[in-house]
Order: sequence, then C-alpha cells, then structure tokens
Amino acid sequence: MTTLSLRHARVRYGPLEALHGVTVAAAGPGLTVLLGRNGSGRTTALRALAGTVRLTGGTVVWDGVDVTRVAADERARRGLCLVPERQAVFGSLTVRENLELAAPSYDDALDAYPRLESLLARRAGTLSGGEQRMLALSRALLARARVVLVDEPAQGMSPTVAARTYELLAGLDACVIVAEQRLPPVLRGRAAVVHELWRGAVVFSGEAGEYERRKAARPTGSRPSA
Repeated sequence: MTTLSLRHARVRYGPLEALHGVTVAAAGPGLTVLLGRNGSGRTTALRALAGTVRLTGGTVVWDGVDVTRVAADERARRGLCLVPERQAVFGSLTVRENLELAAPSYDDALDAYPRLESLLARRAGTLSGGEQRMLALSRALLARARVVLVDEPAQGMSPTVAARTYELLAGLDACVIVAEQRLPPVLRGRAAVVHELWRGAVVFSGEAGEYERRKAARPTGSRPSA
C-alpha cells in the first residue's frame, strides 16, 4: 500500500496564505478526491503534494517518510506523476511523440482512449481541451506511477468519456488523488475518500456517500461546515 499526506500544511503566495494548516491523507490503490470551489485551495494542495509549490509550514509524508524538502523532480523519479489542469502536454510535439516520451509502446493509451489513434500525427497544441486531457491522462497511465495526481481530469470531456476516465483512474494500481470542483457523478455511492476544502481549510473528510448525505442536508448556497 502507498500512502501520501499533507500534515498541517501552510502555503503562501506573497502576502496571501492559500492553505491554513491543511491535513489530508490518501492511500492506494484507491481514489481520493480534493473538492472545492475556485479559490478553495484544492489545486494548491495537489501541487504541494507534488512538490511544485513550497510549504511555509507543515509536512508532506510519503509512505511514512517526510519528503517536504524533496524536490518535485526527485518525487517524480520516485514514482509520482502530476497532471496539471493546464500545460499538461507538449504542444509543439505530435500526439505520437507525447506518448513515446512516456513509454516506447503506447497501445494501452490507445485502448484507453481510441480517439487518439486518429490524432497521432497532429500536434498536441492543436487538439481540443478534452482531447488534450485524454492525451495527458494517457501519458500518466503509461507511466505506471505509484502516485497519480490529477487536477480536473475530465475537463472538456463528454459525460461518456469522463465516466470512462474515472473508471480508468479507479482501476490503477496506485494512490490516485484528483482535484475537482464537484463530486463527479460516477463516484457517487462508490468507495472514494473525499476531502472538501473551503478558503484554504478542510471542512469535511470522509467517504463519498457521507459527503453526499451532508451536502443534501446543507441549505442551498450555505458555507460548508465540518
């Protein structure tokens, strides 16, 4: 089993603190969702786990080892794969070249997203948003990473492809953490762990089913409460 967590994490962007002592934990194989509106801190938490933003307080712990001071590239070499929301592919390279950077054989990527086969000769920067997400996620699937972090994996995808994407992520033999604004429909009622963030703080941690029940009982437009 692989575990990854933030413990009492704080992150500042200049004078503004984006995370206020956030503690979240994930284990794999399995799927963990960081939920929150824009400005909630979910993307910052994901980047902190990946090491692409520096903590100003707290720790990042991977399999019981403090990796707070381990650089992002070293975390990648140890088996962590980050798929950011933007600039997740090499736009000047073709789809084929993007896939070949991840693995010499990319048949599994084409099985996961058959649409990519007809796009192999296209430059990645000319693809639609949904197609770029498929390509970025295909590269993550080929990486065989121990930890996979994805910011809004289904952005720009049709509902059918989005559902397929979550099936693929849930089936990985890895600790998978995704950041989303809302709980994806395909995960409702499934065994996924949810951490909801609000203005840089965690206001809920638990199973997806419990999150849905609390959300249903929450007055419309009200602030989430722990």
